[in-house]
Amino acid sequence: MILGIRLIKAALRSLTRNRMRSLLTSLGIIIGVSAVIIMVAVGEGTQVKIESEINSLGTNLLIVFPGAATSGGARMGAGSFNRFTFDDVEDLQRESTLLSGVSPVVRSGAQVIGGISNWFTTVYGVNIDYFNIRSWEIEDGQFFTEKDIIGRRKVALLGSTVADELFAHDDPIGQSIRIRNIPFTVIGVLKTKGQTGMGPDQDDVILAPSTTVLYRLKGRQWVDMINASAVSTEYLEQAKDEMTIILRESHGLHEGEDDDFTIRSQEEITEAVTETTETMTLLLGAIAAVSLLVGGIGIMNIMLVSVTERTREIGIRMSVGARESDILIQFLTEAVVLSLAGGLLGIILSFAAVWGLNNWTDLQPIITAPIVVLSFLFSMAVGVFFGFYPARKAATLDPIDSLRHE
Repeated sequence: MILGIRLIKAALRSLTRNRMRSLLTSLGIIIGVSAVIIMVAVGEGTQVKIESEINSLGTNLLIVFPGAATSGGARMGAGSFNRFTFDDVEDLQRESTLLSGVSPVVRSGAQVIGGISNWFTTVYGVNIDYFNIRSWEIEDGQFFTEKDIIGRRKVALLGSTVADELFAHDDPIGQSIRIRNIPFTVIGVLKTKGQTGMGPDQDDVILAPSTTVLYRLKGRQWVDMINASAVSTEYLEQAKDEMTIILRESHGLHEGEDDDFTIRSQEEITEAVTETTETMTLLLGAIAAVSLLVGGIGIMNIMLVSVTERTREIGIRMSVGARESDILIQFLTEAVVLSLAGGLLGIILSFAAVWGLNNWTDLQPIITAPIVVLSFLFSMAVGVFFGFYPARKAATLDPIDSLRHE
C-alpha cells in the first residue's frame, strides 16, 4: 500500500514537471471518454423516450391490420385486402377470454371547420373501449357513450392540437364543427399526449363514434383496423393466438389457408424499436471509442519521448540498485496515472455536456453508472496497454550506455 502511494506520488511529480505536455497527451483520453459516455447517454435517453411514447399508445396493446391482396400472382402489400367489419369486433368481444377491451378503428382524413378557423386532421371512429385501450383521458367535457354509437350521433372529442387550432382560447365544449360539411357537436377535449419521436402528433386527432364515421363520413362497410388490449402483459402472446383463432373462424378460413390479417403486439413494436436504438447506441459508442485508442497512441508516443529524455536518470537508478521491474513499474504507473487523469476529466466533461443537453436541447440523455465505470476502467486499460512498451523499453536499457547518454 505504502509502495503504491509512493509510486503514484513519484508519477505525479514526473508528470507535473511539464504540465502542458501531460495535458495535451491526455487530451485524446479526455475526448474519448467523454464522447463514449455522451453518445451512450444520448442513446439511452432516446430509448427511454421512445419506450415511453410507445407505452403512451396504450396498455397491453394489440393491433390487427388488414392482410394483403393478390392480383395476377402479385402480392399487393399489407393492408390491401380488408374484410374487417363490426361483426369481427363483436366476435372478439363475445368469444375472447384474454382481452380486456376491443375497438374498431375507422379512419378518415378531413378538413374541419369550426370556431375561428379550419384545420385538416384525421378523424378516428372508435367505441368506448378505445379510451382504455389507448390510455386516453378527458381534459374537459365527457366521453361519448354506447347510446351515441348505436344512434350514430354526430358528436366529437377533439385532441388538444385541433382544439387550439379551431378555437384558440375559446371553450369548444358544446360548439359545432363541420367535418366534410357534416355538423358535429364537440362534447369533450382530450388530454395532451404530445408528439412522438417517430413523428406524428398524437393530439392532432378527432375521436367520434365508430358507426358515425363509418356510415356518415366514409359510407363504407369495412373497418380500417381493430385495436385490443390484453388483460395483462404476460398474456399478450396468448391473447394474440386467441384473436387469430377467432378471426380465422369469423372469416371462414380453412386449415392451410393464410391469415387475411396481421396482428402486432405492443411488445413486438417495443422490441423492434429497442433493437434499433441499441444498435445505433453501440455504433455511436464504438465510433467514439476510437478516440480512446488515438489517446492511447498519444500516451505511448509521449512515454517513448520521456524514456529518451530520462535515459541518464534511468542509468543512475539502475547503478544504485534499481531492478528492471522497478523501472518497468515506475514508467507503467506514470502511463496509467496519465490515462486515469484523462479519464476523470473526461467523465467530468461528459456530465457537464449532458447537463447542457438536458437544459438547452430537446435531447434527454441519461448517464448510467455502468457506462461511467466501464469508461473509467477502459481508460486505465488503455494506459496499461499503451504504456507497457515504453516501460519495457526503459527497463531493458543498458545501465552503462544509459549513464553515458547525454
